[in-house]
Amino acid sequence: MALSAKLQLRQSQSLVMTPQLMQSIKLLQLTHIELERFIEDEIEKNPLLERTEQRDDDPRRDDEHDRRAEGASDGSELDRMFDADDTNAAAMSEQLDTSMENVFPDDPGTVEQLSPDLAAQWKSAPSATGGGEGFDIEDMAASRVSLADHVGEQIAFAFRAPSDRLIARELADSLDEAGYMRGDMAEIAERLGTDEEAVARVLTTCQTFDPAGLFARDLAECLALQLRANDRFDPAMQALVAHLDLLARRDFAQLRRLCGVEDDDLLDMLAEIRGLDPRPGLAFTRGTADTIVPDVIVSAARDGSWSVELNADTLPRVLVNQDYFTSVSKQAANNAEKEFLAECLQNANWLTRSLDQRARTILKVASEIVRQQDAFLLHGIRHLRPLNLRTVADAIGMHESTVSRVTANKYMMTPRGVFELRYFFSVAIASSAAGGDAHSSEAVRDRIRELIDAEKPLDVLSDDAIVDILKRGGVDIARRTVAKYREGMSIPSSVQRRREKRALASAGG
Repeated sequence: MALSAKLQLRQSQSLVMTPQLMQSIKLLQLTHIELERFIEDEIEKNPLLERTEQRDDDPRRDDEHDRRAEGASDGSELDRMFDADDTNAAAMSEQLDTSMENVFPDDPGTVEQLSPDLAAQWKSAPSATGGGEGFDIEDMAASRVSLADHVGEQIAFAFRAPSDRLIARELADSLDEAGYMRGDMAEIAERLGTDEEAVARVLTTCQTFDPAGLFARDLAECLALQLRANDRFDPAMQALVAHLDLLARRDFAQLRRLCGVEDDDLLDMLAEIRGLDPRPGLAFTRGTADTIVPDVIVSAARDGSWSVELNADTLPRVLVNQDYFTSVSKQAANNAEKEFLAECLQNANWLTRSLDQRARTILKVASEIVRQQDAFLLHGIRHLRPLNLRTVADAIGMHESTVSRVTANKYMMTPRGVFELRYFFSVAIASSAAGGDAHSSEAVRDRIRELIDAEKPLDVLSDDAIVDILKRGGVDIARRTVAKYREGMSIPSSVQRRREKRALASAGG
């Protein structure tokens, strides 16, 4: 068969991801703080973008202007007194029948005299040489001390021998953020050219540092160090700390036998254990928690419906400076500058349209969620409906992936609190009644938690019993699902709950 060249036409469809389209998709899943950072970066790169903090049509500007005008009219006589050319401190003192120091204590040229002994105690107190210029901001806001700095200060005072200090610093480098010593004793001794006895001796001293519990090698040793510092590490407490596995299983009968105490004493010991800090080093961890700012605010309307609106504080106000573009484009010297300005204008217009589309999409998705979960807003979590992304996407005419990006890390303020948008999407659990409505997994979790909280010491519900109660209430659920939900809420098993509640009941009775 001979080879020959041919021309063929083929029709196909393909998705082309332009940079602008990728930017719009990226903006959908950004949080409020991430969006602010992104816009700041764009403003630095694009000279045609500018931020407007407050709109000219804001009624608060008119109110503020009226108040200023009113204040100016009321104080016209006083203004003329101050605007006089021959006004000085002496004349003002005679007209106001008081001294300038009493009227304006911070006025330049007036000094509040303090005795030398009092002036030396306050840096911010004015002196004869300057009016409050010695104020030191470092005295007001000091930086937080890290765990390494805190331990290093104690090492300097605890050890005199340079070799001991070297070992202590090596042990301090092995601390994790919780304050536990994760290094190997033999490895540290070999690396420093010493024996394990010297490392163990230095470690014993380091374990007396503040806060108690530092340099522990496991949880039991951490609790023991804190109990020793409180002078509460008696033989009974030693036995309890040595058998933390029994405490995790709530095996109180075995613990009473090992510790040799009664129920009352055992409960007191357990309360003391709960009061200890299992991770003492976290107090020095530097970290900031971002405040949750709701993106959508839902409130009750007068007609009985729900008012859904975007939070104005989370909406960035970015404008394109067309006047600046017009003036600069006239002065462009070559085609490269013109192309740069045209590209900046195109990117700026696309960014503003993307931000507007992002706001509209969030509002549309939030409105549909409120419409679907109207019963939850009225009656609480028991009436939370099962909901998935496809249902919302089909209702508003969008793709499921778009709804997924919109609901990621976005929050809604409702009369029942602030919730992430993902909270309203839950798995459906079938109803045991024929033709009954499905139940939300969150509502079932709340029902399980309520049943366990209402248990009596002699009538602790097993997972099978909870399944039977839920089925009588119209929820068709399996035992393994109940166990999964219970473990997800950090609720112990029925055996452990029975032991704990019986111990509490016997101690209270």
